[in-house]
Amino acid sequence: MAVEVVYRSSRDLERLFMDKAEADRHDKMLELAELLGSVLKNAVPSLSEEQLEEAGIYMAKNRDVFARAFKSQPDALNELINGAKAE
Repeated sequence: MAVEVVYRSSRDLERLFMDKAEADRHDKMLELAELLGSVLKNAVPSLSEEQLEEAGIYMAKNRDVFARAFKSQPDALNELINGAKAE
């Protein structure tokens, strides 16, 4: 009988990971997504909770593209518009 070590995300109990670093990255992405959703809720109160969650996760998953766009490379967003990093 083999023993397998798995890691569970503390923010997403359904997901299991074979690598602790990967589980940590997933937790950090979900934490960022939650904060982004809170910011978006303040900016656009009419968004539903589902829309806020989806937008927050999308932005968190594509944080590198958004970071480049905010650092004076707005054309980086074309990657998302053209579907290069779309889910």
